[in-house]
Amino acid sequence: MTNYGYIRVCAGVPQVRVADVDYNRSQTESMVKDAAAAGASILVLPELGITGYTCGDLFEQPLLIENAERAVVELAAATSSLPVLFAVGCPVDKAGRRYNCAVVIYCGQILGIIPKTHIPNYGEFYERRWFESGEGCFSDSVMFGGLAVPFGTDLIFAIEGVKVGVEICEDLWVPNPPSVALTGGGADIILNLSASDELIGKHDYLRSLISQQSARCRCVYAYASAGWGESSTDLVFAGNAIIGEDGVLTEPSERFAAGSLMICRDVDIEKLRNDRSRFSTYYDRGLQKMCFRTIEGYEGVAGWNIVMPEPEVDQLPFVPRDDRKLSEHCEEIINIQARGLMQRLHAIHCEKAVIGISGGLDSTLALLVTVRAFDRLGLDRKGIVGITMPGMATTSRTHNNAVGLMEALGVTSLEIPIGKAVAQHFSDIGQDPRNFDVTYENSQARERTQILMDYANKINAIVVGTGDLSELALGWCTYNGDHMSMYSVNSSVPKTLVKHLVKWFASEFDDKASSILLDIVDTPISPELVPSEEKDTISQKTEDLVGPYELHDFFIYHMLRNSFSPRKIFWLARIAFKGRYDDKVLLKWLRNFYRRFFNQQFKRSCMPDGPKVGSVCLSPRGDWRMPSDASSALWLAEVDRLMEENRQTAEK
Repeated sequence: MTNYGYIRVCAGVPQVRVADVDYNRSQTESMVKDAAAAGASILVLPELGITGYTCGDLFEQPLLIENAERAVVELAAATSSLPVLFAVGCPVDKAGRRYNCAVVIYCGQILGIIPKTHIPNYGEFYERRWFESGEGCFSDSVMFGGLAVPFGTDLIFAIEGVKVGVEICEDLWVPNPPSVALTGGGADIILNLSASDELIGKHDYLRSLISQQSARCRCVYAYASAGWGESSTDLVFAGNAIIGEDGVLTEPSERFAAGSLMICRDVDIEKLRNDRSRFSTYYDRGLQKMCFRTIEGYEGVAGWNIVMPEPEVDQLPFVPRDDRKLSEHCEEIINIQARGLMQRLHAIHCEKAVIGISGGLDSTLALLVTVRAFDRLGLDRKGIVGITMPGMATTSRTHNNAVGLMEALGVTSLEIPIGKAVAQHFSDIGQDPRNFDVTYENSQARERTQILMDYANKINAIVVGTGDLSELALGWCTYNGDHMSMYSVNSSVPKTLVKHLVKWFASEFDDKASSILLDIVDTPISPELVPSEEKDTISQKTEDLVGPYELHDFFIYHMLRNSFSPRKIFWLARIAFKGRYDDKVLLKWLRNFYRRFFNQQFKRSCMPDGPKVGSVCLSPRGDWRMPSDASSALWLAEVDRLMEENRQTAEK
């Protein structure tokens, strides 16, 4: 596979003329050329596209069948210089029986012919009048274009290290689609050639089927259905082109278009394969009982150089782009967080909670989640005790926001300064208070945690933790300090998402609370543990020290969710952050990420309970089990090689 596992897949709907095989061949040829020019390697076309689906009893005419075969052979020859694997629909005669088939072509080679398995004969469909089912057609061949061509439903095609299976229209709509066995047999991509007429509500149902099948089979599902030119005697064909990747669909193509249409999608085969290997139930229950023939496709002509354009890569993979989806996403996450806390409070018969409120993003989100949990349990908000603990570097901005937010939400507010206690501790251990080292910082974090724990004991409450997923991944928390709590509601929420969740909450409150929340979102992220030379200013900015959270969340997602290598993550980051960060900066923080991720595992090994809200979680009891002394050598070595390659490139 080229391009780090990415390959471009297209679904196309050429114009047709019913029973005009030469016109249809030329239109199909043009679409294959367009797909090649777009950098595609794989193209699916509609069912019976070489003749048109609505030929009716013309399918009984040998002249049509013979010329359809001729047209396909000519089409293969005309596209021999184009390394695009495509499936075109064509009726095929075999041993006196007629089949509705997909003919798979690559670089001028007819690689195989797949007959449709499920032949509809209900409602508006009368296919059994003309076609046989391909069920039971295994290990067979058919004479086509003067050559013996593999024929059957047991065919999988391989090009560029990618495996492709084929099913036809109705095959998708049955309880056990052929694509289940095909993907169990190793197919990464399923092509569906269709001719599905339009009815009210059918389009949404179709999209849900494709979404579910691509998710269930953890595959790419490319679908193309008949469109312009098909007969409208009784039916209307809108020309649907849809590509699903593990449950996520392309935006709908233009339906009812007066002409041809084509959509493309850059799909990540490596990601899908990693998911299949990670989910232990994928190959259960005899998915591989059927034996498939794998047909290798080889480029027949050299000289055509397809360079696939760079794929579209999200800068913020944890944050949906669409505002509506983001809002739905936020609501769901808050509900999961709140429900987790509700269950914990109920289980331990507790009606009070203690939270350290700093005026930063994480403690704000934890407070908001706790308020929702208390409201749904019917508990008095005064049972939530928010404690501000001003220290050596606390600014008036964060302090005022913390106090103001608690007042606006109607929770109990308590202030316990830590300066005297920390100064006494420094004296006890011989720490120079002018030395702003890690001891200086961590002493403050541990003092705050002791206050929270002891006060919770005093009032029979639970300490609600505030740390987020990004901090856990980087180890940016004090061991046995802010690292610890009795229930950590933010532990699987990354920092980039925390910011959006707080911003989303702002719309739910009155002007006072809303303005405070928006200012918290705009406040630089800081632990506020080191005093600034300028009075009452935030000088210790987390992202200056460990790197931008948008980068680290990007690295976290692709390492943990997709199991990608440092090289691939770097390649994706270059695309996603083009013009924002140069290669040197990306590699600097990528190396820092791997270094910190490995050497801070010991903190994650004893992290408190907390609700899982997304596909990435670092809980040692569930998603991420790793020894604390695991070596980072392999990962750092690859980053170092990338840095050296980048240096050499810059010197040229």
